[in-house]
Amino acid sequence: MFQYLRSVLFIAQMYIAMPIIGLLFAPWALVDKRGAFAACKGYSRYVFWTAKWMVGLHCEVRGTPPEGEALIAAKHQSFLDIMMIFTALPSAKFIMKKEILYTPIIGLYARRLDCVSVDRGKRGAAIEKMVADVQAGRSTPGQLIIYSQGTRVPPGEKRPYKVGTGILYEQLGQPCVPVATNVGVLWPKHGLLRKPGVAVVEFLPVIEPGLPRDAFMKQLENVVETRSDALMAEAGFGDGNDT
Repeated sequence: MFQYLRSVLFIAQMYIAMPIIGLLFAPWALVDKRGAFAACKGYSRYVFWTAKWMVGLHCEVRGTPPEGEALIAAKHQSFLDIMMIFTALPSAKFIMKKEILYTPIIGLYARRLDCVSVDRGKRGAAIEKMVADVQAGRSTPGQLIIYSQGTRVPPGEKRPYKVGTGILYEQLGQPCVPVATNVGVLWPKHGLLRKPGVAVVEFLPVIEPGLPRDAFMKQLENVVETRSDALMAEAGFGDGNDT
């Protein structure tokens, strides 16, 4: 019960801080993209700090985040892995559902960071638009983050890996860095409870460009799912204390 109360207080202050930090940085972000990065990374680090002492949740990044242009194909379990991956990369931008662009504060920063929006309700057209938007923005170097399953997937649930990641891998000709995580064990998709423990995102060995699409997708799913399962077990998932 005490952990639940701490979790509610943590979540409340986290969402109160979001518009405050967003508005404070907005003048800088509107004239200089560095302001947008500073705001988003500053907010994320604030959340990591408060999570540590308010609910006992520690955040850890493992592996080697890429410095240059790369496609980041990540496992997605909760809002926390978004912040952890973004903060670990020097110049990150996301592929995201278009509705996010119209939300207060978050939408402003998504636009300033050159995030790529897609309409998930129009699958074929969404893939074409995603590739076109990414190609049009290639003059801006950075790391493009895509969630290969297309949504947050709770621990223990299986979802297929969508072909959009494979198409981008082919079209961009860039190295792909898979990312595994266990954050959903401690910061679940639904509910208010935040559990103490170590939330991890891990950058895995690079998949170099040039593989056939099917071989790439098979390798990507295998390495991400295998490592995510190991990280979730490390966080206690499956030991009877994960409900």
